[in-house]
Amino acid sequence: MENDNQGKKFEFFEVTADVGYRAHGKTLDEAFENAALAMFEVMTDTSKIEHEIERKIEVESEDECALLYDWLSEFLFMLDVDFLMFSKFEVKINKGNGGFSLKGTAWGEEFNPEIHESRAEVKAVTYHMMDVKQDNGVMVQVILDI
Repeated sequence: MENDNQGKKFEFFEVTADVGYRAHGKTLDEAFENAALAMFEVMTDTSKIEHEIERKIEVESEDECALLYDWLSEFLFMLDVDFLMFSKFEVKINKGNGGFSLKGTAWGEEFNPEIHESRAEVKAVTYHMMDVKQDNGVMVQVILDI
């Protein structure tokens, strides 16, 4: 598969009653960072999110799709519990004998309706059509339940 999306961080595609997107990166780490950015872009204008709060995230999963699902779901949990939205991410993914582990850091701030535009409410990350492709770069595909 030829990756002619060099330079793109993410792009959206049409799905019924959900939002789908493909995030791109030179590495799996970068594609996961851009997948998180795209998810928050569905909810608000991420350029307005300041980097006041730092959160460390560690997840382990059996495969890359499960890891992507767990990574993104952590953010929905933090949004539900602490009203935190993020716009900067650093990820390091390692492959081990039992699967994959991710250590990440995210920077953001508490949602403020006076500053942050309220777009779609993301209810959940889904496994539907989730995909991770690595060939001349990395593309991850995600569908969010809104």
